[in-house]
Amino acid sequence: MMKLGFDKWIVVLTVTVAALLQTIDSSIVNVTLNQMMGNLGASLGDISWVVTGYAAASAVMITMSGWLTAKLGRRNYFAASIILFTIASIFCGTSTNVWELVFFRVVQGIGGGGLLTTAQSILIQTFPKEDLGIANAIFGMGVIIGPSIGPTLGGYITDNLSWSWVFYINIPFGILATFLTYTYIKEPAEKVTAGGMDWLALILLTMGIGGLQIILEKGQENDWFDSGFIVGMSIAAGIGILGFIWRQLTVKLPILDLKLLLQRRFAVGTLFNFILGFGLFASVFIIPVFCQTILGFTASQTGLLLMPGSLATGFMMPVVGGLMSKNYISPIWYAAIGFVLFFGFCFDLSAISLAAGPDYFFWPLIVRGVGMGLIFIPLTTITLADLKNVEIPQGSALTGMIRQLGGTFGTAIMTTYISTRTVFHSSRLGDNVSLYNPLSAERIRQYTNLFLSKGDALMTATNKAYGVMQGAVIKQALVMTYADAFLIIGSFFLICVPLLLLFIGRKIQAPAHVEMAMD
Repeated sequence: MMKLGFDKWIVVLTVTVAALLQTIDSSIVNVTLNQMMGNLGASLGDISWVVTGYAAASAVMITMSGWLTAKLGRRNYFAASIILFTIASIFCGTSTNVWELVFFRVVQGIGGGGLLTTAQSILIQTFPKEDLGIANAIFGMGVIIGPSIGPTLGGYITDNLSWSWVFYINIPFGILATFLTYTYIKEPAEKVTAGGMDWLALILLTMGIGGLQIILEKGQENDWFDSGFIVGMSIAAGIGILGFIWRQLTVKLPILDLKLLLQRRFAVGTLFNFILGFGLFASVFIIPVFCQTILGFTASQTGLLLMPGSLATGFMMPVVGGLMSKNYISPIWYAAIGFVLFFGFCFDLSAISLAAGPDYFFWPLIVRGVGMGLIFIPLTTITLADLKNVEIPQGSALTGMIRQLGGTFGTAIMTTYISTRTVFHSSRLGDNVSLYNPLSAERIRQYTNLFLSKGDALMTATNKAYGVMQGAVIKQALVMTYADAFLIIGSFFLICVPLLLLFIGRKIQAPAHVEMAMD
């Protein structure tokens, strides 16, 4: 029987530190790209591979993490991932050109991809049912809060130090997590059999997931299917994904056990994880962009804006974990309330205007934070409840990959939507700007007189007046577009509420823990 005491909470600390390494690093780099471009002499297209390379490598490794856990041992693979991530961080910080940085970001993604899913399986296989809720709550804080504090931390480091320190900051935490892993994390009593390396499956997986990640990251930049590069990557990704699925369903010991999706609860829970990733990353992406480009907030102001919502999530995690351990109500209801609250956050921000200040965002972001806290732990419990202990690493890997893809889809779809929808709203609003419209004609006259009073010639003043009007139209079109985007994100979460009825009528409890000998 596993001895329950202080050691088990050290395990929680260990996996949470590892989760923070991965989740913060996935967003912290975004605010340093401009400084990297100037320092390394890179173009915007070149520097964007710093983000794309990490995301693609991470997605592939998330998929493989269940097989690698079985092959290398849970502790060994977890520690190796942390070490590789930390060493790659050092080389990222010392890179002298952009392609050197891209290479080591790919290596960093290989290390980071195994951290979240392995950490989650460690918790589930370590803790008994009565303690699993609070353990998942603490771990979930790292998963949910990381993407929110990443931009704030990155902006502060960039302003006060240099871009290299967004990587160097990983070093002490990586060393600490490695030491704690080898000291406190033990192998599970139940062993999972892993076959030899299926090189064909690995190639197909890299083609499929890596190609899809690149398409989603680079599609908007390259005009989607007007680009031969995107068309070629789409063909490669399609062949890779279909080939990988066929391979995993026909081999005896697959890298990723797709047959787990035949279990209804796991399949629907995996879909919810996709939507969770979609909403989490899409909202974290569009709020800072809106605040900085439309409302004129600084990076530090935007980071502080997101902080109360992150703290609300952090507060709710242990509360929900404690309530779930008491079995007052089914986890389904916690998740349902969380989905409704997230929709409420999106619905509230769909009425946003140019007059919005920091105070306008406070309560909607608090509601979002509470909603995320209510979703994460119950959703994990619901999704993995029917799996056997030996299936949990594979199940965690699959749901982690889907959540990662959900985040990538969310960011890519919102980027494309904002671009195309802004053109639509600009066109509609621009139709009303003419000398035949009394209101716009009066506004143009006022602007023209203003520029005339500053000494401009009539033609120059008139052109400037039309330029100001065009700028106002574009800004208003962007506000309308972002309002629409919030409503679309929220609709995905609202749809999840009736889907939760698929779980009604079946008892849900956390997966039984594996008894371990913990010294």
